[in-house]
Amino acid sequence: MILLEDYRPVSLADRALFQDYFARFPQTHTEYLFTGFVSWSHYTPVFYTIKEGTLLIMNRMDGRPQFRPPVGERNEKILKEVLSLAKKEGDSHAVMAIDENAKDWIRSVYPEMKLQADRDFSDYVYLAKNLANLPGKSYLNQRNHLNKFRRKYKYSVEKIGPENKQEVGEFLKRWCLARDCEEHRMLEEEKTAILYCMEHFFELALSGICIRIKGVIQALSVWEQMNSETAAIHFEKGMPEYEGIYPAINNEAAKILAKDYKYINRESDLGIPGLRTAKERLHPDHMAALYYINKEDL
Repeated sequence: MILLEDYRPVSLADRALFQDYFARFPQTHTEYLFTGFVSWSHYTPVFYTIKEGTLLIMNRMDGRPQFRPPVGERNEKILKEVLSLAKKEGDSHAVMAIDENAKDWIRSVYPEMKLQADRDFSDYVYLAKNLANLPGKSYLNQRNHLNKFRRKYKYSVEKIGPENKQEVGEFLKRWCLARDCEEHRMLEEEKTAILYCMEHFFELALSGICIRIKGVIQALSVWEQMNSETAAIHFEKGMPEYEGIYPAINNEAAKILAKDYKYINRESDLGIPGLRTAKERLHPDHMAALYYINKEDL
């Protein structure tokens, strides 16, 4: 039997264990990236346990447990125990972050189970070559913004590394001042997550670039490999006074990633209207959907 007290907090020291599971059982949604688990742990703590060789993950939202489908070989007994624990201990959304594969598995075992689509947390997945080349009429606006930026500003691109990591931290503080992070809770939470990633940049096997204008960092993009075909962009920030800087950092990152990856996952829009519009304008190849199960339906 699986108990709530079996779960222990995820820490940076657990990265190798999670990476081993995710290498053997490749993930397609950024809700299953270890970087997100540890960098957002101040906001949504993540816990895990291993049962019969299966990785079980649970997070707490405002202190209330939300469980996830097992990661590992399909084990109906373990699935049943997780759902039973979720019914007993879980939040109103008791089982979360159910991707398409897990959804199909759950429905094969429990055909009558009600699963709800979680559109706000569906990831946008793009063809890397499209974001790098911006081809055709559908990308005309993006090309225009990018060309305007390039005409207006002379800039350079460099990789994030030990020699500029401190400057990146200073840039993030300037960006937060410009965006008034302290007055917006989620921006402040995101700032904490980004600074954690910068502090543990190499331990988390992150990569990234920054844009300099007149020698000063004014934008950055940070990513990691998600699976053999896909890179996931974790953060992309630019100083708002530079019109077109987001198309520029987006395109510069894509040109690098297109050399090694077929897809770029740019995460979800969290249901934010402006963010949704911006992500849709980049014409995703497909969405990586998520589902959840309400406690009352277990």
